[in-house]
Amino acid sequence: MSRRALEVAPELLGCVLWADGVGVRLVEVEAYEGADDPASHAWRGPSGRNEVMFGEAGHLYVYQMHGHACCNIVCGPTGVASAVLVRAGEVVAGVERARERRPGVRDAWLARGPGNLTRALGLAAADNGAPLLGGGRVRLEAGSPPTAVGRGPRVNVSRAWERDWRFTDPSSASVSALKLHANARTPRPAGR
Repeated sequence: MSRRALEVAPELLGCVLWADGVGVRLVEVEAYEGADDPASHAWRGPSGRNEVMFGEAGHLYVYQMHGHACCNIVCGPTGVASAVLVRAGEVVAGVERARERRPGVRDAWLARGPGNLTRALGLAAADNGAPLLGGGRVRLEAGSPPTAVGRGPRVNVSRAWERDWRFTDPSSASVSALKLHANARTPRPAGR
């Protein structure tokens, strides 16, 4: 069943994303709501780059940014771009393989940040559109939900950054630091 990213995002915390023998327990995610969200890749509508976001729920949207891959879990109904960016996780299986991909990094940071997470998992552009439900190379499974859920602004986006659409497991050392984009501005108080 498909639902909007804002509903799905906090429920993904604690789930385990698997790829290539590595399992990562999700501890930080961000919701992106397509046409209703100027920070979304799908804000201006479908394109060759973002067409997976407009597809069937339960697939992986992988894209390149700043020289590394990032991944989103598509969750909206077909035709409506709604997806959750997977920002950080804890490696719970295949730690040796993750260490090979991220040498010299302490274990808590192996999958800290969206590019580091995809690198630890061995995800690449070829995984764009991969189904997550089933027994494929890339899959999403239920895990241990956090005892509490943190919520706050999204990391390093220049538009709609102030929306509290970032969800975290506050007890995890793998959650990335909040970094505001250089163009993010503090909203003015009402009446000014």
